[in-house]
Amino acid sequence: MQGAQRNSLRLLQWMMAASLALPIALFGIASTISYTSTKDIADREIERTLDVAHEHALKVFETIDRSLAEINEVVRGLPDEVIRAREPALYQRLKRLSDSLPQLKSAWIFDANGRSLVNSLASPPPEQSFADRDYFYAHVDQNIGSFIGASLTPRQPYQGARFFGVSRRRDTDDGSFIGVIQASVLPEYFESFYARIGSDPGSFFAMGRTDGVLLAHFPRLDGDLRLDPNGPVGREIAAHPAHGLMTMAWPSDGIERRIGYRRVAEYPIYISAGLETSAIRARWFATMGQHLVFGIPATALLFLLLAFAFRRTQHLQLEAAKRREAEEALKHSQRLEALGQLTGGVAHDFNNLLTVIRASVDLLNRPQLTEERRQRYITAIADAVARAARLTSQLLAFARRQTLKPEVFDVGERIQSLHDMLATLLGPAIEITIRLPPEPCLVNADASQFETALINMATNARDAMQGKGRIAFKVAAASEVPETVTHLTGSHGFVRVAVGDTGIGIPAARLGRIFEPFFTTKQVGHGTGLGLSQVFGFARQSGGEVTVTSEVGQGSTFSLYLPRVPADLLPQQQAPNTAPAAAGSGMSVLVVEDNIELANFAADGLTELGYSITLVDNANDALAELVVDADRFDVVFSDVVMPGMTGLDLAHAIRDRGIGVPIVLTTGFSEALSQEGSLGFDLVQKPYSIKELSRVLHTAARLRRVRDGAAE
Repeated sequence: MQGAQRNSLRLLQWMMAASLALPIALFGIASTISYTSTKDIADREIERTLDVAHEHALKVFETIDRSLAEINEVVRGLPDEVIRAREPALYQRLKRLSDSLPQLKSAWIFDANGRSLVNSLASPPPEQSFADRDYFYAHVDQNIGSFIGASLTPRQPYQGARFFGVSRRRDTDDGSFIGVIQASVLPEYFESFYARIGSDPGSFFAMGRTDGVLLAHFPRLDGDLRLDPNGPVGREIAAHPAHGLMTMAWPSDGIERRIGYRRVAEYPIYISAGLETSAIRARWFATMGQHLVFGIPATALLFLLLAFAFRRTQHLQLEAAKRREAEEALKHSQRLEALGQLTGGVAHDFNNLLTVIRASVDLLNRPQLTEERRQRYITAIADAVARAARLTSQLLAFARRQTLKPEVFDVGERIQSLHDMLATLLGPAIEITIRLPPEPCLVNADASQFETALINMATNARDAMQGKGRIAFKVAAASEVPETVTHLTGSHGFVRVAVGDTGIGIPAARLGRIFEPFFTTKQVGHGTGLGLSQVFGFARQSGGEVTVTSEVGQGSTFSLYLPRVPADLLPQQQAPNTAPAAAGSGMSVLVVEDNIELANFAADGLTELGYSITLVDNANDALAELVVDADRFDVVFSDVVMPGMTGLDLAHAIRDRGIGVPIVLTTGFSEALSQEGSLGFDLVQKPYSIKELSRVLHTAARLRRVRDGAAE
């Protein structure tokens, strides 16, 4: 007895030491993983911010190019004397152009000697030569297209902020040089935009020419800066001229930053966005600090409890405590394993879809792309988005955040329609056979969840055969049903969908666990363990059952039983909705979206369809716009999940104030909507297409016009 007591006390001593050593080791491992994760998240944020800055710069320079081309067309073929004679009218035109574009300081037309024929700042322009400006003399000897100059200070008598020139050559029909058309662009316009999108601590933006001359910088610089082409930035860009990501000390202030860069289309311009590495580390410290806040007291408490047990408990009490601790540790490890399997499986699936989308986008950017290949890549993107939406739907369904949508359909017909997709999914080494009954077998269930259950059973069979063998699908009216549903058997019975494989089979000891959530025999990261549990949940929610018969070495057969319904309940088939997107016809839409990327895409798509778009990024500003003048909007399109006032709160506020503007909501997931429904508001589910959105907006706005007696 004394020897057993000494052993138990020695074990307690080891446990006391481990209670300190293990948390420290785990904290070190967690710190390493967290730091890597924080850096990866920061890189993704930088890429997303760079996307926004790049798109903004591209639109600005394209707009300026179009404006210069329009001015060139206006004065093409006109002698300088005629231009001077028309100077008052041309001055008004240039002034309107400058006033309409916030990025422009001024617009100019120069003669061959660098004197201003017309500009948007003064009429008539002073007799002064600008032939020494880079935006002028760059065009004298040859036609170089659009030229982007360095940052300059206005020359007296002109005043104001610094600018850089974007200019084009004026020439005659025979190519002789007769002058320059130039637009003065404000660097502070870009810097103000960067200040709005770079709200995170340590944010950084820069825009510069390919020769290293910086045109805009955030945080703003007191003087000019030109990067050395042989320096770290120049060498990195030379190695990867299109785009890249690097960590370096920025020459202007010596602060180390994580910086991404990208070239702006065909323009000799690079856009950069980044974060200070100190800000990235601060995020990591904050995360680890949260762990320490809970970890240190928990570790200290565990150590004190073990010390108390070491001094106070006897052998039997110690053994009981050890058993309880072992049981709790096992449960905890099972929960962690389940969470890891779920996270790995979902990340794997989404990364596959994102890879398809990213690869298709890269291929679409290739020059001289044929229409057939372009359409193929666009279709691949659309298919990947649809599959991602279905995966999200499955996760929400498993979390009981999404209700099933039953519909009457023919099981055999649905399986037949999935043949090609199953063949692609399972691979060429899998032989697929389908046996269908002569008469329709109708069920009333969620068709999407049925397809998911079928795919899960087929995928499970494929893995059991290691990707090679035969899978047989058989549909028939069930002659026998499991005991669990015998009391539910109605006059129409059940439909049995059997999926059999020639795989390795399932040991009898595991048959009782295969439908448990997160249970899987696959390696970690190769499956979530949710596939068969989804089949089980779908069968039970649909009033049916799923069973399995298996013999090791002889394969397995899964049987899905669903209640059968009479044939007269089958609805008439309707043609798919292939109607084109509804034209905006000048309809005014107030778009409320806090995600600037999504907001810009929606606004651009609707604008191309003829809608007039007003964009705000929060519900409070949207409500203020409506209070000032609600009649100028035909419909409000708002995201549901936003900081502060949500889109649902905005919709209620519009109703409560009696503002007669229709409201269309959109969301990927909302706790309130999942519990209460859309509450009578039109809802567009994310991800949505511009065609779908335009039809809903057009319908909502048209109903309002009909109600107000102004039907189209």
